[in-house]
Amino acid sequence: MRPRQLDDFFGQQHLLAPGKPLRDSIAGGKLHSMIFWGPPGVGKTTLARLIAETADASFQSISAVLSGVKEIRAAIQQAEMERTQYGRNTILFVDEVHRFNKSQQDAFLPFVENGTIVLVGATTENPSFELNNALLSRCRVYVLQALDDEQIVGVIQRALLDPERGFGGKLRMSDEALALLVSAADGDARKSLNLLEIASDFVTLDDEGEATIIERAQVEQVMTSDTRRFDKGGEYFYDQISALHKAVRGSSPDGALYWYARMLDGGCDPLYIARRVVRMASEDIGNADPRALRIALDAWDVQERLGSPEGELAIAQALAYMAAAAKSNAVYSAFNAVMKDVRSMPSHEVPLHLRNAPTKLMKEQNYGAEYRYAHDEPQGFAAGENYFPEALKNKQYYQPVDRGLELKIAEKLRHLRHLNETSAIQRYTDKDEPPCNG
Repeated sequence: MRPRQLDDFFGQQHLLAPGKPLRDSIAGGKLHSMIFWGPPGVGKTTLARLIAETADASFQSISAVLSGVKEIRAAIQQAEMERTQYGRNTILFVDEVHRFNKSQQDAFLPFVENGTIVLVGATTENPSFELNNALLSRCRVYVLQALDDEQIVGVIQRALLDPERGFGGKLRMSDEALALLVSAADGDARKSLNLLEIASDFVTLDDEGEATIIERAQVEQVMTSDTRRFDKGGEYFYDQISALHKAVRGSSPDGALYWYARMLDGGCDPLYIARRVVRMASEDIGNADPRALRIALDAWDVQERLGSPEGELAIAQALAYMAAAAKSNAVYSAFNAVMKDVRSMPSHEVPLHLRNAPTKLMKEQNYGAEYRYAHDEPQGFAAGENYFPEALKNKQYYQPVDRGLELKIAEKLRHLRHLNETSAIQRYTDKDEPPCNG
């Protein structure tokens, strides 16, 4: 059921509609190397074949899963023969191109540059992470999208009606069966056709050749639990965890619960999500609501102790709480700023008054001298004391936001800084010296 011409191709109208650059370049025979990036079953291989047929080019296909440098060399030799003997371009289609290592990817470069091959790579992974910059710079990346429900219906209906390659109208589907099959396909045209073919095995054509109907029960028999697009460690995995995190940060409990359910439905380990929830509690809520971290840890503990479904519900509770909680990234920002300074600055010595002095020699070296014990000071605060290396004195990293508990924290820090400032002024007055104008 592969489309034989571009007009029969379902989906990817953002690339193939009349007037779009890819459609125009194909129709005009202006071939260039390209990478098709998209989920399974959206037509990457089919589109490469159609490009070759439209441009009257030789088509070769290799899989990065099964091939190595030997197969690459053989394909190049064939392409060189097509070029020298017949004057034909060769489209070399490389499925799962991201699975080639750096040296294997580099093997294509000279032949792409001199025009021996037009490389068309297909990948389900983000090319910017998985492909060499040298190869990427010589290819144009096209993003292919999962088919929507209407397009999947079109794929199925064409297979039901096609007299040459399909069922020729002798097989029909009930509306319920069609809706279930479309849902199971989840945007994957190849999966929809595979499920249709298997479901057809569960029905029998009658003797009079009347159209036989596939009912919902037949579709249910061929469905498996793994029907969703979710690839642990792959692009969908990171897209969905990113959406989950951003929903919590954006105070959308409904969005957070949706993406959480999507990940569970796709087979994600709940413990992985629980660990990410703990990260969210510190990164995006922090001291605006310190209870969030405890709730996140408790949810993780419930999942470890009880497993599913009780643990999954506890994680859902934590996500809903954190999405609704006051937000602050003040600690996260402060910590990153401190780490940046520590890595870029000299290794400043610990001031003597902050050092411990467990031995006589250390005491003789003034370790701990003039340290002020905060509990003995008014309000339990040693006003004017410095806890930094001298070069960083009075540095401020932590800036509480005006939300949640950090409102109170900010008020207290302002009060303590005021005490520090007045203490400095008082010290100058006691010495009969004016404060520094700076």
